[in-house]
Amino acid sequence: MPFFLDFINLFKSNIYVMYSGFYEIPKPWNEPVKSYAPGSPEKAEIKAMLKELRSKEIEIPMVIGGKRIKTEDKIRIHPPHDIKHTLGYFYQGGAEHITMAINEALAVRHKWQALEWQDRAAIFLKAADLVSGPYRAKINAATMLGQSKTVHQAEIDAACEFADFLRYNVYFMSQIYKEQPISDHGVWNRMEYRPLEGFIYALTPFNFTAIAANLPSAPALMGNVVVWKASNAQIYSAKVIMDIFEEAGLPDGVINLVFVPGPIAGKIMAQHPDFVGVHYTGSTAVFTKIWKAIGDNLSIHNTYPKIVGETGGKDFVVVHHSADAKAVSTALVRGAFEYQGQKCSAASRAYIPDNLWPEVKALMIRDLQTIKVGPVEDFTNFMGAVIDGASFDKLASFIDAAKIDPSVEVVFGGGYDKSEGFFIQPTVLRADDPHYVTMCEELFGPVLTVYVYPADQWTETLELVDKTSPYALTGAVFARDRFAIEEANVALTNAAGNYYINDKPTGAVVGQQPFGGGRASGTNDKSGSYLNLLRWVSPRTIKENFNPPTDYRYPFMQES
Repeated sequence: MPFFLDFINLFKSNIYVMYSGFYEIPKPWNEPVKSYAPGSPEKAEIKAMLKELRSKEIEIPMVIGGKRIKTEDKIRIHPPHDIKHTLGYFYQGGAEHITMAINEALAVRHKWQALEWQDRAAIFLKAADLVSGPYRAKINAATMLGQSKTVHQAEIDAACEFADFLRYNVYFMSQIYKEQPISDHGVWNRMEYRPLEGFIYALTPFNFTAIAANLPSAPALMGNVVVWKASNAQIYSAKVIMDIFEEAGLPDGVINLVFVPGPIAGKIMAQHPDFVGVHYTGSTAVFTKIWKAIGDNLSIHNTYPKIVGETGGKDFVVVHHSADAKAVSTALVRGAFEYQGQKCSAASRAYIPDNLWPEVKALMIRDLQTIKVGPVEDFTNFMGAVIDGASFDKLASFIDAAKIDPSVEVVFGGGYDKSEGFFIQPTVLRADDPHYVTMCEELFGPVLTVYVYPADQWTETLELVDKTSPYALTGAVFARDRFAIEEANVALTNAAGNYYINDKPTGAVVGQQPFGGGRASGTNDKSGSYLNLLRWVSPRTIKENFNPPTDYRYPFMQES
């Protein structure tokens, strides 16, 4: 009997389970946004979680190959709106940790790529249920405290969009795999969507927890292994993301979370032969440097790396004289000042006709006077703090310059204070010059600049909108006149990758408005769609001939 059992165990250790079936993915949906209204269970839960997280200091190590890695370099984490309070510390690494992360990723690469696609899908579908269920309050509270988001902004980002990315990406993956070539008689043509031959480098921003989760997980879903460098300003919620992935069953080494200075990490990545792609959201300047470093090292790489990036923006709202002034005012207040104007899509420049400007101005001032700025734990506040001292100082310098410029009117705001947190009041400037610096340069903060144009110069203004900025991320047009809308649609064809008609230029929803822009705003590979996932595979076409020829001669060679 022992011999028989040994034989069975030997047999089991060498057998591979073969799956059979065309699997239907659960139909994806957009996670409903909870209201956090007075008396709601979610409001009580989030307040309890905020209190719990504020009550303790945590340590956040890097996660490399499933191991928690600590160093001698501990860096303090604090809420941007409460700089005296310590949430915890993260351990900053160096070049050796990037190398370690690459090695761990490559060590598990073949095993992860060999895993059946439905098993990868199951991991991320479970992660989506964790995000929207037991981890919902924690991921939201961590985003509120670490990134100074109000509960509403945290909910639509950290809970809902995060879950949406996971569910829709799984669905899009299944649709990609179903896309197959036609086959003629006697031939079977097939398409394999292979993972890339190496590792992906994901660099994520501070402003969206969902983006920080999507950039490493989208390539991983398609069978790739990833080294993930999170923004230092987002590490508090990045830890929760990693906890969710691990609890969902993601194998060690598939995604490796590192906290290493960008230039150090970038240099090692660019010079590694197995580097096959970068998934990036951040500044245009940094993305340009990454692209150049990749180009300088092409002879080293085993394959041409995929370069996918969403970068800067100088997002516009252009208003026709037929527009509804109330709709314009609301779109500007929400579009420019939600999350302190730190959305990639935030309204930053507006073009308003002189016939509507007095009413729009009055309506905006009326609303802005009611906006409260302060700690996000106070749910009556509409705005929190900007992310850090460097951002605060930059924005303050632009505001100060505007105050003393005779060609600029400070319509509202202009105040700021960093004694307790990095608070900047919602600020509206009106510039006489449509090329004034704050009409052109990305600020990434709660500053909106308005240019008032003659109402009869719609065509000229559209040309101005198109040519003022090198960016092309988001933009909005407001008009009742359908001919004016169509003229804008044509004139602004290349001015925005996400374009809105009679709506604010923010709030893209996964599966509904795939997000990304062109020009200096990135590669426009549309996160939240199948287009992005296609970047993380290398298709292989297979032709199988059931009746191969046995004679090299063709009929045309015969004379009779």
